[in-house]
Amino acid sequence: MTSGDGMAQARETGTLGKLMVLLDLVTHADTPLRFTDILTLAGQPRGTLHRQLSHLVEEGLLELDGDGRYAPGLRLLDFAARSWARNEFRLIAEPHLAELQQATGETVHLGVLRGQSIIYLDKVEGRQPVRMYSQIGNASPCYCTGVGKAALSLLPTESLADVLASLSFTRFTAATHVSAETLAAEIREIANQGYAFDCEEHEAGIRCVAAPVWSEDRTFIGGISITGPAYRLSMELLHQWAVPVKLAAGKIMEGMRVRLGPRR
Repeated sequence: MTSGDGMAQARETGTLGKLMVLLDLVTHADTPLRFTDILTLAGQPRGTLHRQLSHLVEEGLLELDGDGRYAPGLRLLDFAARSWARNEFRLIAEPHLAELQQATGETVHLGVLRGQSIIYLDKVEGRQPVRMYSQIGNASPCYCTGVGKAALSLLPTESLADVLASLSFTRFTAATHVSAETLAAEIREIANQGYAFDCEEHEAGIRCVAAPVWSEDRTFIGGISITGPAYRLSMELLHQWAVPVKLAAGKIMEGMRVRLGPRR
């Protein structure tokens, strides 16, 4: 039903853990959930679940509409906005993302690898915005996005093997990787050349070129990309833009080294 399926089983059983499970379930749901939906997914006693949902509604973290459906509350938006505004990586990257957007006219993304997903930290819309899935805070699978594959190319061999073994592939388009073997082969190529492509692998008609970005201590592993419609972004053009996207990635990493490196 949602990308939150199974979260209840994976999370600690303490009070905070149970509340986080409920927030995950509701915020990741494609449509608002009813109490019975959450009861099935969370696997908690009915009375306990009712109390926890009531607390979350009282605190403004969830909202309950007139039809008895739960949705993310406005207080979560406030938390997200404050976190986004203060994110050091985003602030360091911001001028370089804007510069890349100005040079190409296309949409530019900054994302960080979290488990099997890429979380978008920033997005600078192109001069001719195109409707696409990516939004700040959204998660996309790492195996079918340029930023995701660029980030995977940074992982040590053992860590990459663990991620590949844990992936459940979904075919979003005819071009999507559906096996760890083909993905691993492309990741090796990306590691050698220093940039990655998304050739309509996540969304039909959308292409990108991406370069990896990482901090010195590897606590931040992600990437930046130039993204746009396939009818404007030919593969020849994407190959040309591999150079500026790698240069922008290098500038971001230098900014992180200077601002986030060890203090003396």
